[in-house]
Amino acid sequence: MAKISDNLTQIQSTIERAKKNSKYSQEVTIIAVTKSVNTERTKEAIENNIFHLGENRPEGLLAKKEEIKDKAIWHYIGTLQTRKVKQVINEIDYLHSLDRLSLAEEIEKRAERPVKCFVQANVSGEESKHGLTKEDVIPFIQSLAQFTKIQIVGLMTMAPNLEDETVIRKVFSDLKQLQQEVVELHLPFAPCTELSMGMSNDYEIAIEEGATFVRIGTALVG
Repeated sequence: MAKISDNLTQIQSTIERAKKNSKYSQEVTIIAVTKSVNTERTKEAIENNIFHLGENRPEGLLAKKEEIKDKAIWHYIGTLQTRKVKQVINEIDYLHSLDRLSLAEEIEKRAERPVKCFVQANVSGEESKHGLTKEDVIPFIQSLAQFTKIQIVGLMTMAPNLEDETVIRKVFSDLKQLQQEVVELHLPFAPCTELSMGMSNDYEIAIEEGATFVRIGTALVG
């Protein structure tokens, strides 16, 4: 398995190239998706100054946090079942998969402090993917006005796993347009300045289209 430092050098080079090719001048944060690797490999990421870690199951998150504690910034990047909110919501810094009112209500009930949330949009319309339709995103965000424990920091999507760059780019550019529409609403509880999009196979395109958080697993930690 390649050293994370070597992988990171290549990824950072790709990120810089993508930023130069982008019409947006955004900062980009790497989230190391550590869901498939052990705690030792995760610690190696931290040793390389990657402090944003992404997990998609409560068990994996809690086990790693037990050892790593507050050395990391924790992102929950998977679908969160309503019944499991109480296990994770006070253990994370960001939730990337807010997509329904029942989940928002449970977060409001269980969270001890405001949680930074990304609203998940299913821009591609694939049946296999979770998330709101593009048309439903803004009404959903507006419905959260009275929730004191939810801060909508941005939008999240996943592109189709295809070779067709045109399709992938359209998904990311559509999410960027939607994010700008939310920003223009000037909602105090939904600054929506961030875009969580792009993974190991498509993060360069995502950054070119305005991503501020990229979720990289295979290409970084394996």
